[in-house]
Amino acid sequence: MKVHFSKYHGAGNDFIIIDNRTGLLNLTSKQINNLCHRQLGIGADGLMLLEKDESSDFRMKYFNSDGNEGTMCGNGGRCLVMFAKKLGLIDKITHFVGVDGVHEAILLDDNSVRLKMSDVNEIIKGNDYYIIDTGSPHYVQFVCEVDHIDVTYQGRVIRDNHLSKNGGVNANFAQYTPEGIKIRTYERGVEAETLACGTGAVATAIAANHWFKEKYNSYTILALGGTLKINFEKISENQFRNIWLEGPVAHVFDGETEI
Repeated sequence: MKVHFSKYHGAGNDFIIIDNRTGLLNLTSKQINNLCHRQLGIGADGLMLLEKDESSDFRMKYFNSDGNEGTMCGNGGRCLVMFAKKLGLIDKITHFVGVDGVHEAILLDDNSVRLKMSDVNEIIKGNDYYIIDTGSPHYVQFVCEVDHIDVTYQGRVIRDNHLSKNGGVNANFAQYTPEGIKIRTYERGVEAETLACGTGAVATAIAANHWFKEKYNSYTILALGGTLKINFEKISENQFRNIWLEGPVAHVFDGETEI
């Protein structure tokens, strides 16, 4: 069976996207893992299906590159919005359903997408880290030299030792710079460092606000693959609303593959 797909990336976080409004495509975990394999397949951090939804413009179904269905992916959601625009399903503003509920998104004139994220109602603070669920659970630690961190090794240890009963966490290492907060992320389900992570960027911005007792509500996050902007409204010490993730989206190529 031949399947048409598109490849997109948001700040280097790359995805295979398939239009499944017919509902006929039912991929196995192995098929998804094979498609996302960087040497033997198309190569991607994850795969998304755009599906019909009765109450909104479309539904987002996201899978990690290991083939398992994942939690919310911020950069994936932004890419899917641009894909929906290409299909002619939406114009400048859209509402779609993700695994964590309804999201609003706005397409900007510079090929960027602003995505409204889930509210944050709880912050877990450790001795030198935070765990914050922004649609996906994230561990955030501020370090002096983020470029010197062995993200693959340390990220895997953290991933396996926090929230292990719930599949572990994504691990983010962050450093303040004059230009913004540099971030490196180990993503569960990818089981590797990725060039960017939208939900991780949001978690890092909220952790920075909490850790440094800042009055800012806008942050620039410098990922390896590009710059992301985070805005939010702080309701209380542990509650954040109107959280927006903004960043670039690029259409890489289209193709067909045999399933």
